[in-house]
Amino acid sequence: MNTERSGQNLRRLALGALGIVYGDIGTSPLYAFRQCVHETGQSATVETLMGSASLIVWALTLVVSIKYLALVLRADNQGEGGILALLALTSGKVSSEVSHWPALLSVLGLFGAALLYGDGILTPAITVLGAMEGLEVVWPSSHRFIVPAAVAILVVLFLIQRHGTGRVGSAFGPVMVVWFAVLAVLGTASILITPEVLRALHPGYALDFLLGHGWHGITILGSVFLVLTGAEALYADLGHFGARPIRWAWTLIVFPALALNYLGQAALVLRDPSASESPFFHLAPDSVAWALVVLAALAGIVASQALITGAFSLTMQAVQLGLLPRLNIEHTSASQRGQIYIGPVNFALGAGCIALVLMFKSSDALASAYGVAVSLTMVVTTLLLAVVARQRWQWQTRWIAMVFGAFLLIDLSFLCANLAKLHDGGWIPIALGAALFAVMSTWRRGRELLGRRLRTRLVRLEDFVEQVTTSASVTRVPGTAVFLTGSPDGTPVALLHNLKHNRVIHDRVVVLRFAVSEHPYVSDAERVLLEKLSPHFWRVTAHFGFVEEPSMDTVRDACRPHGLEWDDMTTTYFLGREVIVRSRHPVLPAWQAALFRLLSRNAQQPAAYYRLPPNRVVELGVQVEL
Repeated sequence: MNTERSGQNLRRLALGALGIVYGDIGTSPLYAFRQCVHETGQSATVETLMGSASLIVWALTLVVSIKYLALVLRADNQGEGGILALLALTSGKVSSEVSHWPALLSVLGLFGAALLYGDGILTPAITVLGAMEGLEVVWPSSHRFIVPAAVAILVVLFLIQRHGTGRVGSAFGPVMVVWFAVLAVLGTASILITPEVLRALHPGYALDFLLGHGWHGITILGSVFLVLTGAEALYADLGHFGARPIRWAWTLIVFPALALNYLGQAALVLRDPSASESPFFHLAPDSVAWALVVLAALAGIVASQALITGAFSLTMQAVQLGLLPRLNIEHTSASQRGQIYIGPVNFALGAGCIALVLMFKSSDALASAYGVAVSLTMVVTTLLLAVVARQRWQWQTRWIAMVFGAFLLIDLSFLCANLAKLHDGGWIPIALGAALFAVMSTWRRGRELLGRRLRTRLVRLEDFVEQVTTSASVTRVPGTAVFLTGSPDGTPVALLHNLKHNRVIHDRVVVLRFAVSEHPYVSDAERVLLEKLSPHFWRVTAHFGFVEEPSMDTVRDACRPHGLEWDDMTTTYFLGREVIVRSRHPVLPAWQAALFRLLSRNAQQPAAYYRLPPNRVVELGVQVEL
């Protein structure tokens, strides 16, 4: 029975992975091979078509099957994946509290995370455009409707995010099962007509193509990379499904379907060069062309939704790790923890996608901007994984040099090919990544400097408790006061100000600090650390993983078994609010200081972020020069 249940669970997770994990890479056949053919121009001969098909199949084999599935998925942080989890594995958590981080690794990790947002903007735009371009096959005069239709789909897609995607998400797997089945059937039918295309499975065609075409071969390599653009999702979604279902789904369904379809498109163009304008849609008979356009649109929506959800999850992790200011995170499902909505992120992604569609107007043109961000992220992943192999897996240096040197050579080849498209739009994801990196690094640096300034004013909590306990002039009032602090051993500024200005102190005082762990989850047994400093004073440190959301209700429930219990109706929560003013001797450049002040003013207030009862919160401000 256990084996049967385990098998059922594996199949269920593998089905879910088809939609969430493989939505992006699974919709690449809409535009990837066509872009390769267009890059060959007048030289789209048998040799170039066979070389392109061989490059595609072997790129999927080496990068996805071997690098990501065999190696990268091993680098799990308590079951969680993604570039931030990988960065945490190399030495510790990404936080302004950690000063021993190697600067280069930190910069690489932050920039890699920032680049993923560029992928989140580009993927919905190019996927939906690619699907809508199928209209031209079944309705030749529909060209003028393609861009409006793509914009309309994107508008609806981003508008429904606030209402939750649980019902849509439940259909992701079945839709993608049909999609991959159609990919395989269409490709197989074309291969049976022109079976000689199977010779492209020999890696010699790929090598001959690259060695024989010089720089032109490198430019086509940039188009070949389009088939890999969803590979990072395999690792980012590791925590949702686990390594086994992801590997099973790829090996049994996704890889065979993609390989057959790409080979089928190559076979079609070998037979009929005029089909190169839209080889994917020309694979289907005219009688089912409309159905294929509808299915492609659905698959495009699935791929887009997966990237949007991934951007929300990445943002929540970044907030927890201190890389972004606090944001309002809304839960759209009472039963599924991962169903969240972040308004500013949704608006930025939606506006960016629509702007790209209106700017480029075709998936071919947009393909020039695609790939740079993902190829850079893959380079970062390879470098960080090499550090993990050395530190965590205890690999010998020569094996690291051989294995990761080979993968780095592949990644850098794709990166160079994509950088050749900078002037055609490849600068867009670089600019987006640089802007987000500036935001993340500014926020982290600013919070670090702010913490240093505040620590110069701190009084040791033990000294304060001793002074208050032995003082006869302190007036006590009934009830509990909870003071939030960021310092592990200092007295909260709000506590000092409350005593100074109100000249009272509550009968029970709890000094509470939220700490983010380097691990994604924290067990209930390790949730809180309590110290009773006196009959009236408690110091509590609440630990949360970097994918968990801090909540006062969780902290209160965790404290109860340790003998500390309070009721919201008789408790006052005191928060300190820092008002940042320009220093006469600034430590940050003017632009960075201005950006940090802007981010601070627009950050979600701690009371809402920690879900404190609004009518029980008192905020006391303090000015800090920066």
